[in-house]
Amino acid sequence: MATAAAAKKKTNKKNSSREGKFRHALDTCSKNGDLAGALALYETAVAEDLRLSAYHFNSLLHILSSSIETLGDEASTRSVVDAGSRIFDAMVAAGIAPNEATVTSMARIAARRPDGGGDLAFDLVRTMGEKYGATPRLRTYGPALFAFCRGLEAEKAYGVENHMVSTGVVPEEQEIAALLEVSAKVGREEKVYEYLHRLRSNVRHVTATTAEILERWFRSKPAAEVGSSNWDSGRVKDAILKNGGGWHGLGWLGKGTWEVNRANVNADGRCTSCRQQLACVDIDQSETKKFAESVASLAMEREAMSNFKKFQDWLDDHDNYDAIVDGANVALYQQNFADGGFSLSQQLEAVVGELSKRFENKWPLVILHSRRVQALMENPHNRQLLVTWKSKGALYTTPSGSNDDWYWLYAAVRLGCWLVTNDEMRDHIFELLGRSFFPKWKERHQVRYNFAKGNLTLVMPPPYSTIIQECETGSWHVPLDDKCDDEKLRTWICITRHESHQASCKADLTGHSVQTITESEDLPTIPAKCANNSNSNSAGRVIGKRKERPSTF
Repeated sequence: MATAAAAKKKTNKKNSSREGKFRHALDTCSKNGDLAGALALYETAVAEDLRLSAYHFNSLLHILSSSIETLGDEASTRSVVDAGSRIFDAMVAAGIAPNEATVTSMARIAARRPDGGGDLAFDLVRTMGEKYGATPRLRTYGPALFAFCRGLEAEKAYGVENHMVSTGVVPEEQEIAALLEVSAKVGREEKVYEYLHRLRSNVRHVTATTAEILERWFRSKPAAEVGSSNWDSGRVKDAILKNGGGWHGLGWLGKGTWEVNRANVNADGRCTSCRQQLACVDIDQSETKKFAESVASLAMEREAMSNFKKFQDWLDDHDNYDAIVDGANVALYQQNFADGGFSLSQQLEAVVGELSKRFENKWPLVILHSRRVQALMENPHNRQLLVTWKSKGALYTTPSGSNDDWYWLYAAVRLGCWLVTNDEMRDHIFELLGRSFFPKWKERHQVRYNFAKGNLTLVMPPPYSTIIQECETGSWHVPLDDKCDDEKLRTWICITRHESHQASCKADLTGHSVQTITESEDLPTIPAKCANNSNSNSAGRVIGKRKERPSTF
């Protein structure tokens, strides 16, 4: 018995030593990208009947998938594809379930097969859930998608995208650019338009590679031939307004050769090449409604429902505001010093006064917590100020136990107006809102401020958005990912048709264009709620003087 146990222990030790040496050698091959060495190791392991683990199989497939793209000849590529298939099949036969990383590696290998590689890769992805219980990720779909795009098999590429979307996987710039390029190459102009808009909605700035794809398309003969010479300009303008600005989505407009230039955009949002004014893009009407509903839903999960519902009802009856003020944020700005406090009469009153002046004596809405208001009412001057605001409908006090963040955010979204706050809105409660609407809405609606040496400066939203834009004339402006700190130095692709642009300029002279402006105009785009006041203090920064009063609280 003792002898048998000792022999078994000796065998286990020997096997452990063999597996350890194999793993070390395999890791070395992986580190050095040694494809031949990895394949030789595998053949030795099979010959010696070495038991391989999931780690071993995954490492082998990773080495093969990383190396196969560098192979120059078809015979070598086919040999590696066959080797990958043998290793993958051996893994499954050993009872080891492939995971997402395994399938991704095998898909990369299969996609390089000279004939039918894309089909093999896509079949792996389509069946991985049913066969192995694995869930695909964006990288899992890439090999099949890019193989079909390389092979100009556009319909199959669209099929991969449809499957991707059905599983909740969202294509990113590289995938969308590949789909756009294959659509251009096979003459699917309507799909080029679709994917250009997909880039617009998913990518803020494009890479140099995507920029080159776009420039090739717009300089091509098919691009010059696509489009309509006659369109309903009123319908286009209505679509742009409904969409929140910056795009209409009604198809290619105009006819003839496109002029494609690299340009910059001035601080006021005007393209230096075509002189068109870019828009400050807002979320569209349906997105605004969904966003407001999302904020309200999350608020009522965390607030006393009756309190927030009361605020919603109040706002329905008091909906004529152009600005909402986060009162606590303004009053507590830079008050972290010995004599600092809640600066109602110096800071908050200055902001309210400046906004009222800007909107021709129309009051903003200040949101303050009831606890703050109760404490402030003990001071006669504060009490007089708060009573005045209350009588003018310029103050709403949130109830005890509430979080006033929900109130000022909901009001600003619901009314589509400016929100005056320096809050970066990065707390967990804002993370719940997701990335679909929030960043774009913030860029368009948040007004920041500072009090440098007692002077109030309101920093208005930028006069244009640095995203892909489609103008009402049919022209396009595409920002490049320059990694620049100064937006005036950012490179844009300016894409216009000469005839459409000339028509736009004529329309502008007769007052019918909203996308092209004259040299004398220098106004930032502002929320629709504020449009009637756009001639009042319209510069990007509004400066006022903070009242020099001693702190009263």
